[in-house]
This record gives sequence, C-alpha cells and structure tokens, in this order.
Amino acid sequence: MSSEFALPDVGEGLTEAEIVEWKVAAGDTVAINQVLVEIETAKSLVELPSPFAGVVESILVSSGDTVDVGTPIITIGDGTAPTTPGDRAAQAESLESGGMARTAQIIAQEEEALSEQRARHLENAVDPVAVSAPPAAAAPAAPAGVAVQAPAPVASAAAPSPAAPVAAPAAPAAPAASAPVADDSGSGAVLVGYGAAGGHGQTRRRQPSKGQVDARQLRIAEQGRRRPATSVPAAQALPIIAKPPIRKLAKDLEVDLTLVQPTGLAGEVTRDDVIRHAKQASVFRNIETPEWGEERVERIPVKGVRKAIAAAMTSSAYTAPHVSLFVDVDATRTMEFVKRLKASPQFAGVKVSPLLIMAKAIIWAVRRNPMVNSAWTDREILVRHFVNLGIAAATPRGLIVPNVKEAQSMSLLELAQALEQLTLTARDGKTTPADMRDGTITITNIGVFGMDTGTPILNPGEVAIVALGTIKPKAWVVDGEVRSRMVTTIGASFDHRVVDGDVASRFVADVASVLEEPALLLD
Repeated sequence: MSSEFALPDVGEGLTEAEIVEWKVAAGDTVAINQVLVEIETAKSLVELPSPFAGVVESILVSSGDTVDVGTPIITIGDGTAPTTPGDRAAQAESLESGGMARTAQIIAQEEEALSEQRARHLENAVDPVAVSAPPAAAAPAAPAGVAVQAPAPVASAAAPSPAAPVAAPAAPAAPAASAPVADDSGSGAVLVGYGAAGGHGQTRRRQPSKGQVDARQLRIAEQGRRRPATSVPAAQALPIIAKPPIRKLAKDLEVDLTLVQPTGLAGEVTRDDVIRHAKQASVFRNIETPEWGEERVERIPVKGVRKAIAAAMTSSAYTAPHVSLFVDVDATRTMEFVKRLKASPQFAGVKVSPLLIMAKAIIWAVRRNPMVNSAWTDREILVRHFVNLGIAAATPRGLIVPNVKEAQSMSLLELAQALEQLTLTARDGKTTPADMRDGTITITNIGVFGMDTGTPILNPGEVAIVALGTIKPKAWVVDGEVRSRMVTTIGASFDHRVVDGDVASRFVADVASVLEEPALLLD
C-alpha cells in the first residue's frame, strides 16, 4: 500500500513553496520524522520530515519546482518486498551500495582526523630522534611474570629496523624521562584541550595497532630532522592554538587555520579570526570581480525570500510615514568595554562585538521610551512591554529579520549567546518562520559593510528601526582638545503615526548615551 505526502502549510498561511533539495531518492528506506526534502518558503528554508515509514516509491516534483500547498510531492510504500526476483535484486544492490558508500565515507573521515591528530602530536615533539627511540627507562612497567624485550636502537627514522618500530606514539614516557616534553608544554605550545605536563605522555600519545606505522609520520619526522632551523619562521613552527569549537567552526566554514592571523591571548585563534577568513565574508564585501555573464540579460524569477522582501518593503514604505534621525557618538568606551568582555573568562568562546552593547542599549532605551516598541493597527496602538529584538541579517538568500525572544529578560552573557546563535542559524539558512515572527523593534548593523549611516525602512508590524554605522577613528573634541576617538553614527527610522519627534529624539539620545558610557547599563 502506498501513501502520498502532500506539501503542507508550515505556518503563516503558506500558499506555495519551492522544492530546493531532495534528501531521499526512489528506493530509499525512510523512517518516521526522517527529513525528506528541503523547501524554501517566503520566509526561510524548511526541512519536511516524513509522516510515514516505508520505501520511497516515486518523487513527484523536481528540485527547483514551485508547487502549491496540498500538491502531492512524494509517494511512500509500506515496505512490502518487490514482487519479482529482478526487483528484489535491484533493491538489495541499491541498499548495499548505499551502505558501502556511507561506510567508506565514515572510514575516510576517521582516517583523516586520526592522521591530522598524529601529525599535530609529532609536531609538538622537541626532538624527533629522541622521541622515536626512547631509553629503556622510559618504557612502561610490565606486569609481573611477563618478560619484556628491550627495543633495538633505531638507526634512521626513514628506514626503521623491523625489530624496532617507531615508538613515538606507542610508549608513554615515564615522568623521569619526559623532561624535554614537559619543557615544551610549559612554553605555551600546547593544544588547547589536551592539557599540559603531568600525565602528558598518557593523554597525548596513543598506542597504534600492532605492526602499523604511519608513513606520514615517518616523512614528517625525517623532514623535521633535515630541515634547517632557519628555514621555517617561528610563527609557522608553533602549533595552532584554538579551542575545539573554534576548530569545528573553521572546518564548517572551510577555513585553513594555518592561514589565520591569531589575535587572542598567547597567539590563540579566536572566533572573530575565523569569521574574517570565512567564505561567508563575501556577504559583506566583494572578494573578487567576476566576469560578465554570457547572456546580455539575466532573468531572475521573483519568488521565495526576494518576493517576500519586495512585498514587505513596499507595504512599509507606502503605508507608514517614515521619519529619520541621526547622531554621531563617541564609542571609545564601548570599544574598551568590548575588549574587556572578550578577555573575561565568563565570555570565553562567546562572540562579543559592539552589536551586543548596541542591543543592550536599545533594550534599556525602550524601557525609558516604550512608544518606540509599539504597533499600529488602525483602530488602536499596541504598546508592548516586552522586547523581541530583531536583527536584520544579510544572507546569501537575501535579507531576513529573525528576533531574540524576550530579550529584556536576558543578562549580557545570555544576550551575547542568543545573538551568536541567531547569526549562525541565519547564515546556515536554518532560520524558521517562528524565529522571524512577533518582532517588536529591529537593529540593522550596516557598519559591517563599512557604511556610516542610512535611512532604514521599518520592518512591518514595528514602528522603529535603528542602524549602527561603522566604528572608526575620527577627530573628536574632548575637554577642549582635538583627540582621536572611536566614533560611530546612529541612524533610526520611526513610524510618525505612532512616534512623535520628541519621543524619537529622546530614544536615540538614550541609545547614544549608553554607547558613550556603557556603565549606564548598571542602572
């Protein structure tokens, strides 16, 4: 028996969606809640789970097609075995080849990770020759009644004796014989998360399988002995210091950590360092100049996020009478505050930027000027005593505005974590319609594009939006003297049906006062 799965309404009155990518193919076995397909609605990318368990019989629409809600998109059978021997053989071959491919992929990933780990461990050794041939005193104690054969000396790492395999990762050194390694760990050249001296040999070296010697290790050891000390700059010779989450982020963004200039303490690579080198930086600036297209005119269908943006901006611009205000701000103390937060252990591993202080400043200013957190409904004005803080995010798919729910109740650390999660989710295209619903006020950080200010258009359903410009050194008068200060420009737009000029001015002035003196947030 077969069941058809029709395109559902995933929320907010969806009428149609584009099929972006199928996650299954005909003949695949699926379970309940397994992701079948990724679709693009007017708001975001959404993964649709399977409501049935069984075998995919046919896919009814192709990737790139736009279909209406209620249209069948896939049929799933109940898993009944094929009726003919030929069908059964074909299905078995398909499942076997898929399982073998998946197994091969997992093995390749594990081998690559193990090879990288071994290489890092070997690079941390002070003397490859000393590591490859440890003295007999460094060998681990043998159990009572078991004879131990002393290893023969190794003449060359490039051609080890069969009776004496390379023992660098094999035998953990005793404390008395680990002085050189302990000195190296004390110098700061220790991978974060691997620990320092004391149990060093036991935690950083693993016993390889019997008879297995990594050829890559041999090559690295040989090159390490033969390479002159002056041929490698000191910065490149040191191991990369980065926490496991930062390494995972770099891998996800396809960033080579050896090319990243670290800015953290003791040469540690920070999250900001990785982001600067990420391919997603192309969203904020043009990295290269592409060639002209072969076609004289390129036609781009208006659908999905672009269609939703056009409708929302047109409605806002021609419905709400916009009024905009601007003010220059000395943000020097904000930049100093951000620097202190980055160095704080409490904020370790959390992205901290001027946007965090700006967000907190807006929440503080909203409490003092609640009308900017309102909504116009023709018959009444809804003054909301909570803040769902929207963050305008530029993504490869277009502009979206997810929001941090109940931001007024968050501490500075909680807000920083929420902003980071929101940004990463938006960049990955995983923002859900619920994440963009019920916003009350929005920030647009045009400073990341190098812009000083602008006149932003209101997000529908809101009456205020604030733009944070780039922060850069400028001449500024302080106590009658011209000094170099970190200056930014705040721009804001308001719905003049709700927000009068005096309220708008006080609100912008309150935001500016926090950027000038973040200590006001302690009130």
